Parts: sequence; C-alpha cells; structure tokens
Amino acid sequence: MKIKGIVAATFAAYKSNGSLNNDIIPALVDKLVAEGISGVFICGTNGEGPNMTVEERMSVAEAYVKASRKRILVLVHVGHTSIAECKKLAAHAAAIGADAFSSVAAFYFKPTSVQNLVDCMAEIASAAPALPFYYYHMPNLTGVGMDMVEFLKLGEKSIPNLAGIKYTASTLYEYQACLNYKEGKFEALYGLDEMLLSALAVGAEGAIGSTYTFAAPVYLHIIDLYRTGKHDEARALQLKVVDFIRCIIKHPSIAAQRAIMKMLGIDMGNARLPLTGLSDQAYHQLKTDLEELGFFELLKSYQA
Repeated sequence: MKIKGIVAATFAAYKSNGSLNNDIIPALVDKLVAEGISGVFICGTNGEGPNMTVEERMSVAEAYVKASRKRILVLVHVGHTSIAECKKLAAHAAAIGADAFSSVAAFYFKPTSVQNLVDCMAEIASAAPALPFYYYHMPNLTGVGMDMVEFLKLGEKSIPNLAGIKYTASTLYEYQACLNYKEGKFEALYGLDEMLLSALAVGAEGAIGSTYTFAAPVYLHIIDLYRTGKHDEARALQLKVVDFIRCIIKHPSIAAQRAIMKMLGIDMGNARLPLTGLSDQAYHQLKTDLEELGFFELLKSYQA
C-alpha cells in the first residue's frame, strides 16, 4: 500500500455533555470523500486520542471504518503511554478492518535511544502484523526527537510491517533523507500543512494534516499546480495557506481549528480538558481575521 495525496487528521467529536458524538462521523466522511482525500487519520493529536479512554478510541475507530466503506483509507493512531494499551488498540484496528495504524513514542517515560524507540514500536506493531505500521514522529509534542534515518535502518530489521513514518517536523533535510532511504523503500507522509509545498519539492507524495479536514480542495489544488509545473501559482496558493494558518496559531491550534469547523457548519463540540475552546471574543476575532484574508471565499472557490 502506497499512500498518495492527502489524509485528513480529523478532530474528535463530542456532544454537549462531553460524550462521544459518533453520529457526526458518516457525514464528515462523506464530505471528505467528495473532496477527494485519500484517507483519514483518527485518534491522533487533533483527534484527541490521548484524551479518550481505550474503549472510546475503539468506538471511534469502528465508526470511521463503517462510514468509510473502503472508499478511503482509515489509519488508526494507537499511541498511548502504556505499550499494552497500544497493542490492544492495534489488534482492534486490524480486527475491524482498518487499513493501517500508527503510534507516537511514549511521552511520559520516554525512549532513551533509537534502538529503544524501535524496540517499543516493534512491540506495538507486532499486535497487528498484517497491517502497515507508521511511526508517528512528532518531537514538538512527545519530546522524543531522534534520528529518523537511523530509525528506518534499525526498524527494517525488527518491524516486518513497518511502512514508513508520519513525519511531523520542520527538518526537511532529514525528511528528504527518509524519503530516499534505500531508493524510497519506506513512505514518509509529511505532517506540517503550512510546509506542504516545501515537502513536495523534496519528493513528498503523501501528507497527513489537520487543516485538510476543512480545506482539502485548496491543498489538492496546490499539489496539482506543483505537479503540472505551475510553480509560481503553487507558491502563491501555499502562501494563502500560510496566511490563514498564521491566523490559527494566534490561538491554541486545536481550539481554533475546531472553531473553524463550527464556522463551516460542522460543530464538533468542545474539546476535553486540559484543552479548552476559544472564548466568544477569540472566536469572533478569528472569524474576522479569516474573513479579512478571504479564507472562506477561497474555500468556496475550490469546492466542487
């Protein structure tokens, strides 16, 4: 399996009482399918996997697999501070028909070396040996920032189902090295939406990102412009993406993106503590900033 195009890292959906709102998932999946994405990455950072119980994560995974009906790929994030719980989630993902799974490094007791990290991922990946496994490299949040080329060198020896890395870091030189390790043996799915064009320039074929959940057509157009040699137009459109992401990061990122989903008519509810939503003032300021940039008009212009 080779993942090309973009995969939406979707947001957790809650009801007003804080319980899961899986009822919203089929409509969200239908929207994303219609927009042309390649898959969904669920229960990750933006999907608030660490904020859910294992049982809730299983419920969300089941809802996405059922809603996707094999029209798009479903990648399940199984990362947890407990490797035993990771393995439960991985085995469950395989049992329900998910297409792949992924895990961050443990983020409380952290791996102390690349070999230690590989050993942890090998243990997790062994719970679903028939499914492709992607290591989720996100040093800004996990605090685990190790040599990813070395991870591939060691990982290929002990993780038979290692498919690649979900690479969420700005170190493009290392990302490029991962892409080219053994002539592209492993996938490297890029995870910073604001740097998509830069990743394409060094060889990216697939990407996973949160803003793809609400702006997929814009990013798909950037990819199309780049691949058809319209580089000036691609740069101009990527700059518009950078501008709206700069609006987002004036606020807590997940809260701001959930607010944008609400502005677009998809209310995912309030995030769980320790995450919080935007105040009314911040919500309206974000909306005003986005309107002044022409963000909503931009989205409409690329929707089918």
